[in-house]
Amino acid sequence: MPPTMRAMVLDRPGTSLRLATLPVPATQPGAVLVRVEACGVCRTDLHLVDGELPESTLPMVPGHEIVGRVVSTGGGVDGLRIGQRVGVPWLGWTCGQCRFCLSGRENLCQAARFTGYQIPGGYAEYTVADVRFCFPLDDQGDAATLAPLLCAGLIGYRALRLAGDAHRIGIYGFGAAAHIIAQVLSHQQRPFYAFTRPGDLASQDFARQLGAAWAGAADQVPPDKLDAALIFAPAGALVPTALGHTDKGGCVVCAGIHMSDLPSFPYALLWGERQVRSVANLTRRDGDEFLALAAAIPVTTEVHCFPLEQANQALDQLRRGAFQGAAVLVP
Repeated sequence: MPPTMRAMVLDRPGTSLRLATLPVPATQPGAVLVRVEACGVCRTDLHLVDGELPESTLPMVPGHEIVGRVVSTGGGVDGLRIGQRVGVPWLGWTCGQCRFCLSGRENLCQAARFTGYQIPGGYAEYTVADVRFCFPLDDQGDAATLAPLLCAGLIGYRALRLAGDAHRIGIYGFGAAAHIIAQVLSHQQRPFYAFTRPGDLASQDFARQLGAAWAGAADQVPPDKLDAALIFAPAGALVPTALGHTDKGGCVVCAGIHMSDLPSFPYALLWGERQVRSVANLTRRDGDEFLALAAAIPVTTEVHCFPLEQANQALDQLRRGAFQGAAVLVP
């Protein structure tokens, strides 16, 4: 194993990542050292770089959609072997003792730490991860196509879980998470309606290719009332818009870690037992369930690969909506 590694580092918000040479991190008890095969580029990484997330640890190596191989293990590690492929998600550590952890809501743990935010992440050649928060992955297949499942897929799945048994689903923001959850909805034979930025005909065409019952701009009216809406775009103004298209008893699920402020809206939009809910992080149960489902469908991801040193270009293209699907860094 080399003594040093390449990594992309954020020194302060609002600046570009810099390519750095860092020591390969030491493996701690209860943790594994992972050689990164691929790391997805998530919109949360953009929020971190742009200074929209509070209490971030800096300098920081971003990245929380990690696929890699275990190269060493710390003391007390059971269940993973050297050479095994694992996925490392956003939720990187919880206390296991608070009322949230003890009630199956570890995603709300007050002491939680997150990969690529408080724990150095996957924009690097190596990373260390708590063994409790590593998901075993199939040894076969392309690592890059698996990487988006670790956040875009998991958060999309949790958002869909919060929508309950809703049948007609609206999807606002047809990016990485949406193109994955669209395949789940098609598999479950639930019609979905895709809402994109006005004029984004490419995303609308992409949604139709994935089976959308309808695709149009976010300011358009869908042909049917929705039972639920999943909002992946970080635009608070979409909440009252989605409520206006949601039938009585339906819900609007805000699936991002950051969203612009919600505008005021008339109570009539909420009345009729409609709900507005937010998604906070993920649980290991979400990961186990979704990864099994994704393999069974099987879910395929549209990825655009960049070398590690082009992380800034990948983030910029994500910001501009320059591609369909997901960007992935391949060290």
